[in-house]
Amino acid sequence: MFDCEAYLNSLDMFGIRLGLAATEELMALAGHPEKGLRFIHLAGTNGKGSTGAMLERCFRKAGLKTGFYTSPHLIDVRERFRINGKAVSVEEFNCAGEFLKERAGEGKFSYFEFATVLAMVIFARNQVDAVIWETGMGGRLDATNVVMPEACVITNIALDHQGHLGDTTAAIAGEKAGIIKRGVPLFHGVLPDDAARVICQRAKELDAPVFPPREAVPDVDDFTGKCQNFVYDGRRISLSLPGRMQRENFRIVYEVLSCFAPRWHFDVGTVLTALSEVSWPGRFQHVDGLIIDGGHNPDGVRALTEAVKERYPYEKFLVVYAAFGDKAAPRCLPYLDTIAERYIFTTPGAGGRAAFAPEELTGMTGKPAAAITEPAVAIRQALAECGDLRIIVSGSLYLAGVALEIVLPPESVLDL
Repeated sequence: MFDCEAYLNSLDMFGIRLGLAATEELMALAGHPEKGLRFIHLAGTNGKGSTGAMLERCFRKAGLKTGFYTSPHLIDVRERFRINGKAVSVEEFNCAGEFLKERAGEGKFSYFEFATVLAMVIFARNQVDAVIWETGMGGRLDATNVVMPEACVITNIALDHQGHLGDTTAAIAGEKAGIIKRGVPLFHGVLPDDAARVICQRAKELDAPVFPPREAVPDVDDFTGKCQNFVYDGRRISLSLPGRMQRENFRIVYEVLSCFAPRWHFDVGTVLTALSEVSWPGRFQHVDGLIIDGGHNPDGVRALTEAVKERYPYEKFLVVYAAFGDKAAPRCLPYLDTIAERYIFTTPGAGGRAAFAPEELTGMTGKPAAAITEPAVAIRQALAECGDLRIIVSGSLYLAGVALEIVLPPESVLDL
């Protein structure tokens, strides 16, 4: 049997290749599987996955069959390809992969280009009603930007991937704005002023109606079990994803749902009830005394620390942290210092990609710190010696995946 995961791993995974020509070529070779699919295209520095998870769960509540394409994965590549919240089966994954490899012939395609068209094939074969379609990086030249969506979403803009997207939020906004299509509604979240100008100007040029959030970010009223509760636009909302940033993401979700309810024939109030059940692994995820969060840039780590202080205002934590070499670890650690009692520094756990050495990270903080190169060993040591402290695992989605493999069964990640 064809092994699609092994084939993908044989392709260029970390060598980022910006541009649409190869993806368009492969899409044509596959017979244009995107035709007939309805896409909600998401871009943004942070929050794409969480926003997508909320939309996916609400569309499912509306009775729509959903496809959800995301990256990267945490423990299994099949997470990138979800049908109604469930990772595609091994059999279907391999079957679709073999079909696409045969169509690709001797063509040279990257990991992400192949995976992107593979997602189209899988969703077309499953005849899904709505596809939540997340960019990998940027937008304008991202492989996902080959479809004509029903809506475009830009969650937020912050500094990340500067080597590929630009050194300013305005430059990065220009790349994210590349997903905007003529006449297609654009929904966006909190944007710096310079980024907002770039994005709104692009929308104006393309006659794309713009839907910003209608109200300020709501304050949380209380917590019930795993949910944060708040009022928005006169509605009582229970959201199982914690933290202020998720309330920011919710505001985008609310606008998308309000726009599409009459088009796709569902009731907004009914589908919003699904938010109490939404799951998105590796994002401020609580597992007993462990908090697992894949925040890997200063904006994401800031959001994590805000969420921690809101939920646990008087606690300090044992923080397990790792960072790839192209991430701004010196700017992330000051945020974590405000909640850390001490650290265990490690590596993200992805071979073939440069990372900060744990010993290098220890010199970036004045807190007590240990250095353990192997991430699984670091997490197990934290679990063994944490005492009364909760543990936070942060800095990389790859590290989050290592933690999840240790503390949870695979099904909790594969099935939302």
